[in-house]
Amino acid sequence: MATFLKTSNRSLMAAIVLLLGLLAANLGTTGGQSIGVCYGMLGNNLPSASEVTSLYRSNNIKRMRIYDPNEAALQALKGSNIELMLGVPNSDLQKLASNPSDANSWVQRNVLSFWPSVRFRYIAVGNEVSPVNGGTASLAHFVLPAMQNVFNAIRSAGLHDHIKVSTAIDMTLIGNSYPPSQGAFRGDVRAYLDPIIGFLVYAKAPLLANVYTYFSYAGNPRDISLPYALFTSPSVVVWDGSRGYQNLFDAMMDALFSALERAGGASLEVVVSESGWPSAGGFATSVDNARSYYSNLIRHVKGGTPKRPGRAIETYLFAMFDENQKQPELEKHFGVFSPNKQPKYSLNFGGERIWDVSAEYNATVSLKSDM
Repeated sequence: MATFLKTSNRSLMAAIVLLLGLLAANLGTTGGQSIGVCYGMLGNNLPSASEVTSLYRSNNIKRMRIYDPNEAALQALKGSNIELMLGVPNSDLQKLASNPSDANSWVQRNVLSFWPSVRFRYIAVGNEVSPVNGGTASLAHFVLPAMQNVFNAIRSAGLHDHIKVSTAIDMTLIGNSYPPSQGAFRGDVRAYLDPIIGFLVYAKAPLLANVYTYFSYAGNPRDISLPYALFTSPSVVVWDGSRGYQNLFDAMMDALFSALERAGGASLEVVVSESGWPSAGGFATSVDNARSYYSNLIRHVKGGTPKRPGRAIETYLFAMFDENQKQPELEKHFGVFSPNKQPKYSLNFGGERIWDVSAEYNATVSLKSDM
């Protein structure tokens, strides 16, 4: 009997250690690993790229988004272990769409020449292009062929399983968002968006989406409360069947998931490629509101949404710095750091763990010594 008990205890301990290892791995990917920060550069008082990379590392920010292949930033990222979302600027879309050799050259120059010392994660081909937005409508028909040409260049290098090619949309492409289960894209963007969604399904790449509760709230403060937009509502605000929504972010995300399902993209993950709240310059802007939004967003996204519970949402905060060359005034105040590298808010970019794995591991070591 004693031998049996000792064997059983050893088996139990092995199972516990395995479970804790799986939990540690899961927490590592769904906790702090889900948060990145966008590095915008439209300021004349910003620190050097090498200083910025050091700031990311010292604050445990493991992912970065840049909007074009800035040489200084790419050089500074070498060996940093920071994962990168690299943007193809809208101004390059026509060139990369029209000529596969230009796409090959772009990928060779800006990606392959830095890989693997720079850890590219995504290439965002275009940002917020829309066939119904007058500023970008003329570019809409270039987005998909540019994505395909960049993808083919990445695949030719054998890196398509490591570097995913996508595009970043904004939420104005959603036509119906209430209730979230009835979310649907606008009818006049489906001819543009459906083929892109089909390509993403084929390429096993996520859709990138810039999601701002601030603009939804500022545009309709009569029907949307500030606590609902800031994740501070004490109870459910919106019921959609059996699903309760306590914050606007979840409702927007689930409307997007529903819209994707209706467009053949039920299998797609969504990466939130931008989300933030300005600290000044407009309606409901304050340091307190911005601090509340960013800190609550970081904690919240690791838990999923009512429609997709438990599935962490990879999210990029917008933005690293206040950028004094942006317009209008509101756009200058999204930074989580000031240009002098001082934090505007106390944020835990590493996230919060729901289980102290090290303590549990120590307990199992103690258990082993008693066997």
